[in-house]
Amino acid sequence: MPASPANPANERRDQLLNAIEQLLALPAAELRSTMNRASQLISELFQAEKVDVFFLEPETQTLVALGVSDTPMGRKQKSLGLDRLQLANRGRIVEVFETGQPWHSGHQDEDPNELPGIKYGLGIRSAITAAIEIGGRRRGVLECSSSRPEYFSLNDLRFLEAVAKWIGMVAHRAELVEQLTKAAAEQGRRAAADELITILAHDIGNHLFSLRTRIELIHKRAQREQSTDYLRDAQAATRGLEALMRLTSDLLDVGRLDQGLFALRPQSVDLTRLVEEVAAAATTPRTAVQYRGPAELVSMADLDRLRQALSNLVANALKHSPTGTPVVVEAARQTRTDGTWAVLTVSDQGPGIPPHLLPRLFERFVRGPGSSGLGLGLYLARQIAIAHGGSLEVHSAPGKGTCFELAFPMDRDTLSGPVA
Repeated sequence: MPASPANPANERRDQLLNAIEQLLALPAAELRSTMNRASQLISELFQAEKVDVFFLEPETQTLVALGVSDTPMGRKQKSLGLDRLQLANRGRIVEVFETGQPWHSGHQDEDPNELPGIKYGLGIRSAITAAIEIGGRRRGVLECSSSRPEYFSLNDLRFLEAVAKWIGMVAHRAELVEQLTKAAAEQGRRAAADELITILAHDIGNHLFSLRTRIELIHKRAQREQSTDYLRDAQAATRGLEALMRLTSDLLDVGRLDQGLFALRPQSVDLTRLVEEVAAAATTPRTAVQYRGPAELVSMADLDRLRQALSNLVANALKHSPTGTPVVVEAARQTRTDGTWAVLTVSDQGPGIPPHLLPRLFERFVRGPGSSGLGLGLYLARQIAIAHGGSLEVHSAPGKGTCFELAFPMDRDTLSGPVA
């Protein structure tokens, strides 16, 4: 018997099912390669001369074709630069992106609102276009194009809208995969760097201890021989050595935080006396550190850790203070809904912190403009505040100086165990 004639409806249905299966099988890998593969599958499904998957590039306000079918018209589009469409230049693709309303045209060449490059450069006559949403936000556009008039039906447009929704989900998955991959790589690099830094800091600390002993001997000899020049040099070397020892101590503390070995030793602390000591030690001929507050303010805290945090905050303020303008440290008792808190503020009248830096200011190894440190002081100061059950916040605006506020509860025991 002769074979039964093919049923066009069944063939079309089989094509759709096959296309859907291939689309669903696409891996959520790198976004551009996934979108290129998706555009090629959609082009084959509709037998379209070009399929584009546009996504918004926010910084340039431009729709960029991350997926373009590998067809003659698709390649020509790239050569003409029409794979990047600025929102300001308008056109139907931009209109669909901005309104979210799908578009269907069988005579694009007669549309006065279409871009000349689309109509004449590419020779497009028919197009169907649907918006792409990712996570509830409109992020791009999916378009099929043909040089033949009246090529796409309204049913084609409805199917394209469904595909656009799927594209949005795949793009979302691909973005998440990229973010997770980058985060994992960054975490791996940071872990390796942290381990190396901790080992180096430990070894350097051992060498510095020996160097400190030697400098102390030179200092004593200079005193005994009343050698002014040697005494001055020994004192300068001691100050430099102490700065290096503080740096290695900060680096080791970062390692202890990561390993959960950062612990507090709470005791009764006169915060007023502590602030006055830190202010006196930090004052220089260039910039004074002034104290404002009560004559006595006693709280439970870890004296050494609190001194470390306060010294880091004062040192940071001194770096950014104009010559002759004092850094002000204030201590106060503050009543809150959850009890009585000690509040220590360190204020300067420097240039302020750029707004883009504020969200990451307390991350380790983040440095502000002109900073010569490693970016650990503020990170450790906040961790010390958190270890005391408190907080460290910053208030700053360009040209208006900066104020750090370290606060912790006074009327309950501070944490004495490791800090996670």
